[in-house]
Amino acid sequence: MSLVVVGSMAFDAIETPFGKTGKIVGGAGTYIAWCASNFTPVKQISVVGGDFPQAELDALTARNVDVEAVQIKKDEKTFFWSGRYHMDMNTRDTLETQLNVLGDFQPVVPDSYQDCEFLMLGNLAPSVQSSVIEQLKNRPKLIVMDTMNFWMEIAMDDLKKTISMVDVLMVNDSEARQLSGDYSLVRAAQTIMAMGPKYIIIKKGEHGALLFHGNQVFFAPALPLEEVFDPTGAGDTFAGGFIAHLAKTKDISFDNMKTAIIVGSAMASFCVEKFGTERIREIGKEDIDARLSEFVQLSNFDISLV
Repeated sequence: MSLVVVGSMAFDAIETPFGKTGKIVGGAGTYIAWCASNFTPVKQISVVGGDFPQAELDALTARNVDVEAVQIKKDEKTFFWSGRYHMDMNTRDTLETQLNVLGDFQPVVPDSYQDCEFLMLGNLAPSVQSSVIEQLKNRPKLIVMDTMNFWMEIAMDDLKKTISMVDVLMVNDSEARQLSGDYSLVRAAQTIMAMGPKYIIIKKGEHGALLFHGNQVFFAPALPLEEVFDPTGAGDTFAGGFIAHLAKTKDISFDNMKTAIIVGSAMASFCVEKFGTERIREIGKEDIDARLSEFVQLSNFDISLV
């Protein structure tokens, strides 16, 4: 059984208060695959243009990422995004977006991917996400979906349809409020769960993440870092760590999802330390274990109730 990841593979150009890049490799699917491959094999579904370096696909293949379902449109260009972050690193301005091959992406699930047990739907058009679910002959053990406010503004009907088909929805706090129409994140989570998902993860950037299931709530802190160079892809890396831990352990209990949230937070904390995917490409098991230990110490305490 396998983990299937659906997401963009792209080029980014990023500017932060700490520097700027030229055109570098990015995309939700890229971040998720690099992260998840630390824990379990990955089967990737995406699309790139003829300008996407073969060396990047080879590097993922070497990390046990199957790229059979990555479409290469040789005569077209890869999706490109350029953005500038403000000093607080939580807000950014999009400078340029070129959809290119992503504009008419129609994913195809090959027969070799039909053993999908865990499905991670990275941020894409909800109609693309739902088409992957519909192509699977058997429902996966767990379907996790990430989305963003852009789809709430231009494709709300498609978005609600896809949300109703998944088990776990990931959004940030402003997206949760927009989707639910409620400022309270607790009430927002209840409203969104009524749309279909059993679990809601609300990401709060440097302030951690919340996991909701029924009346249960779990909060995971974010690791305080001395320097944050580039938050691009941090949410995708979080998603990769979350789904990969569940796929590795094959345990989708609420308690194990708590652990998966911590794993995702730890992986995201690596991502922001350098530009693009550079940092998550170079870490290994020892780095991950050490970072997880830091997270355990961050919120571990003994208390005596009298």
